[in-house]
Amino acid sequence: MAALRGVAVLVTRPERQATPLCTLLEAEGATAVRFPVLRIEAVDAGGPGATFAGKRQGADVIIFTSANAVHFGAAWVGPPGTAALAAIGPATLRALQERGPEVTITPAGGFDSESLLRHPRLQQPAGLRILIVKGREGRDLLRERLTERGALVTVAEVYQRVRTSYAAEQLSALAARFAAGGIDVITATSVDVAKALLELATPALHAEFERAQWLVPGARVAAALREAGVKAPMIQADSADDQSLVAAVRRWRSSASGA
Repeated sequence: MAALRGVAVLVTRPERQATPLCTLLEAEGATAVRFPVLRIEAVDAGGPGATFAGKRQGADVIIFTSANAVHFGAAWVGPPGTAALAAIGPATLRALQERGPEVTITPAGGFDSESLLRHPRLQQPAGLRILIVKGREGRDLLRERLTERGALVTVAEVYQRVRTSYAAEQLSALAARFAAGGIDVITATSVDVAKALLELATPALHAEFERAQWLVPGARVAAALREAGVKAPMIQADSADDQSLVAAVRRWRSSASGA
């Protein structure tokens, strides 16, 4: 019997990122309910010509902060050997590896900015020219810490997150689905996703949210939800990687069923 048969998961990731997670959930027997609360759009940087090349030129290290950064900022990679490449987590690493270049800097024991900053190459980066490829309004911790450590940091914002709009009828239908027991788990795979979902929710949805399990990729997202007033139980995955998220739901289901 499929491990997650009978479990319905509200997948709130942007549409392109949601597909692999939904596929894995459905392979385990779960029902994946797509409800993207953000969409990802490119930032107009004047094209991948002189502007991109100018910022990349002379960089010693290029850090990609997400798979979206790789997707929208592939032109920043450059010819092999021109700069050391860094990936903030497994999804980012896979996205870079699919394009061929060797990635030599990955997080030490985690999947976030704090973990990446513990890498030996970034411990004493004084004088290094570091380019950070990221989304607009994303975390600024890498730039701040690396600058404090003496690196010469440039930031390239190559994509932006835009809130998805839903009609009142769509929100009412989702609340009714919750009320009928049609949603067991809510994904909140980043702080931005969590905030967007909470801000678009109606009072009826907020009430239903407290009756479900929230699937989060780590303590930072869990803390943000608690600060926003969410009191519902949380399933904490090891990372925002699809396999880690599904594994966490399996552990919860096994524990809940007493298996």
